[in-house]
Order: sequence, then structure tokens, then C-alpha cells
Amino acid sequence: MKAIKTSWVVLLLGLSLLWLWADAPAWYAARGVFAWRNEMLQYTGVLGIGVMSVAMVLAIRPVALEHRLQGLDKMYRLHKWLGITGLVAAIAHWLWVEAPKWLVQAGWVARPVRGPRPAPSADFAGFLQSQRGLAEGVGEWAFYAALVLIAIALVQYFPYRHFFKTHRWLAAVYLALVLHSVVLMRFAYWRTPLGVVMAGLMLCGTVAAVVSVFRRIGSRRKAVGVIDTLETLDGVGVSAVTVQLQSAWPGHQAGQFAFVSFDAREGAHPYTISSDWKGDGQLQFLIKALGDYTRTLASTLKPGGVVEVEGPYGRFNFEGSSRRQIWIGGGIGITPFVARMKALAAHPDGRGVDLFHTTTDVDEVALQKLRDDARNAGVRLHILVDARDGLLTGERLRTAVPEWRSADVWFCGPTAFGHAIRHDLVSHGLPALNFHQELFAMR
Repeated sequence: MKAIKTSWVVLLLGLSLLWLWADAPAWYAARGVFAWRNEMLQYTGVLGIGVMSVAMVLAIRPVALEHRLQGLDKMYRLHKWLGITGLVAAIAHWLWVEAPKWLVQAGWVARPVRGPRPAPSADFAGFLQSQRGLAEGVGEWAFYAALVLIAIALVQYFPYRHFFKTHRWLAAVYLALVLHSVVLMRFAYWRTPLGVVMAGLMLCGTVAAVVSVFRRIGSRRKAVGVIDTLETLDGVGVSAVTVQLQSAWPGHQAGQFAFVSFDAREGAHPYTISSDWKGDGQLQFLIKALGDYTRTLASTLKPGGVVEVEGPYGRFNFEGSSRRQIWIGGGIGITPFVARMKALAAHPDGRGVDLFHTTTDVDEVALQKLRDDARNAGVRLHILVDARDGLLTGERLRTAVPEWRSADVWFCGPTAFGHAIRHDLVSHGLPALNFHQELFAMR
């Protein structure tokens, strides 16, 4: 989470400082509502298109940034924060356009007297000035579209298959906002460091938007396969799907995930890979029946069905300097640990590992598989069934593993559960950097 917060703060602070530097004479001399309106329109516009540009780049899943931002799950969380920030900046921008008009209509302020607007010059600045009317109209309608589409993305009850389709429209909306910004951003800014940064951000964002519009996201990381086997674990509502790839796959590490498409109409969903890589082209996914779509998979998937897999992604890689690790898998969050145990069974790394698996549902077949994997990997397994054993707390974990302060902790499960465990352990002496949490939410 630190990388997300740092990146978000640095971006906002950097854009703000660059704007203050570029616009210092104007904002220092601004007097009155309409003078400040002009300055705030520029500032909110810079912030809005700046953060939206970075969000657009993150949307195409650039693997090169995974190391810096600690995985695609963290990148998507930053993408979400930037989307919300961009929406807030856009609303503020719109209010600075409209609110002074409302004040004039209410008789609270007087509109300044302005003479006729000078004719556009014959250079490029004049060309941009001549396009102001078009840019204002395009920007207004793009704002309304962005407002609706981002709201849809934030409403979790909106079906994923509709979110998947509508969210792509934001790329076209972004391109309209780039046009709005290029025309209406103060021309003098282009000769300052702010202009250089904004040009770079909008150029990168435009390339990313074009990739999205033409549906080329992750195109070089896709493989096609067929369903080899399908096992249903009814007690926990999980389908174990084994896919035999028919095209090249770069291999993966335990803890990574992939976007899997069983139905083009539904789109790709992210699932953690529960098998280690043996070079035989086989991948296994444990898919929990959590939503409308995943509840249908047990009855609709059949051996031989065609599957498209994109990946691998993620930095949940079990690295660290400590010779002891603590793993916590809540519910279906056990999946990356299953893959890691299979890898350790073949290639032990000498670390002492305690695995805590907490679950509300019980399937003895699934639990026996987990026990077998733990035994083969030399992992000490703690199974906690909520109704029978009670909830896992930080105090309970600290009692079970006396060496917890020197351990690396890896957590995958419900977000609130992870935050509670992290807060307890860190407050009692665990270095914050030793707690690794998968943020497995892609919207």
C-alpha cells in the first residue's frame, strides 16, 4: 500500500507544484471571483487530465511497472484512486465553470465587463484559440459521460459483464478530454516544465487509450487452451479447472494470477493460478462461486471447452530475507499458497513456514488435498473453521508462532481481515514492510 500512496501523493504534489511555478504571476495577481475562476479552471484541468492520463496507462496493464508498484493488484488499486481523483477534479472543474454564472444570476456578484475577443492570430496559438468552442462542447459532454462511466465502475453491484464492456468506453472519453485539454490549456504553459510533463502524460495516455479502443490490452501475453479436467468441490463452492494450453506460455511463479476468459461475452476475469509451472502447458485455477457468473461455471464448463488466458501478472512472490514465513489464506485466498506448496515440494527453500487457513465452509476432500500439499512441502498447517474453531486474530497467531516478529507475513483473503491482522502485528512489533497483502480486486 505504501507504493500506492507514495505514487498518488507524488503525482498530485508534482502537478500542483509545476502548475504553481508555471502560473505564479497570474495566480499571485488574481483578484475577484472571475479572476480566480480562470486560475482554478487551469489548475483543476491540469490535475484532472494528468491523473486520468496515468490511470489510462495503468489500465493497459504495463508489466514494466509491476516491480515499482508491487504488482498489478496494487497498480489497479492506484488506477481506481486516480479515477476517483480525476472525477473529483473534473467535478471541481465543472463547478468553476458553472458556479460563477449562478452567482451572477443570483445577483451576488457582477460579471466583469469584457470587450470583444481579439481575432485569432495566424500561428498555432491562434488555431487553438479558434477551436475553443468545439473544445468546450466536447469537454462538457465528455465530462458527463465520464461521470456516468466512473460511477458504474465504482458500484460493485453492477454486473461485471456490463462493467467490462462499458469501462472500455472511458478510453474514447479520455481522448475527447485530451482534445479539450490541448486546446484550452493556457498556451504559455507549453513553454514551461509543466507543458513538457503534460505533453508526455497526454501522449502516453493517448497511446494507451488507442490500445484499449482497439482491444489490444495484453495481446502479447495471451495464450489459448482447452479445459482438460473439471472438479467440483461442493462443500466450499469451488471449481478446480485444469487448462491445457495450446500456445506459448512464458511460465509463472507461485502466487501469480491470470485473466481467464471462458466466454467472450462475459469477458476475462482474474483468477490466481493454483498450480506450479512444470513446463507441460498445464494451468489450474480454483474458482469460488462468489457472483452471478462464477456460480454458473460448475454447470456450464465442460472438458474440451476453449479458454483464453492472459498473463501471468502479480508480485505475490514469497520473496524476503527472513528464514521464517507466515502465510494466511482466508477462504479462496488459500489459492496462491496451494501453488507455492506444490513448488516447494519439488524445490524446497529451507524456510520454516506456518500456513493459517481460515474458512466458513468445509469440504473434506479439499481439506485433505491441502493437508497433503502441506505435508509434501514441509509446511506447518493450521486449519480454522470459523464455526468450530473461532476466528483467527493477531493474538492467536502470535501465540501459535512465537518467532512471528522475525517472519515475513503473506496474506491473501478479505481486505478488512487483512487490515485487522496487519494492524495487530505491526502494533506489536512486526516491521510494516514484512507484511505482504494481495489486493485482489480489479474494480
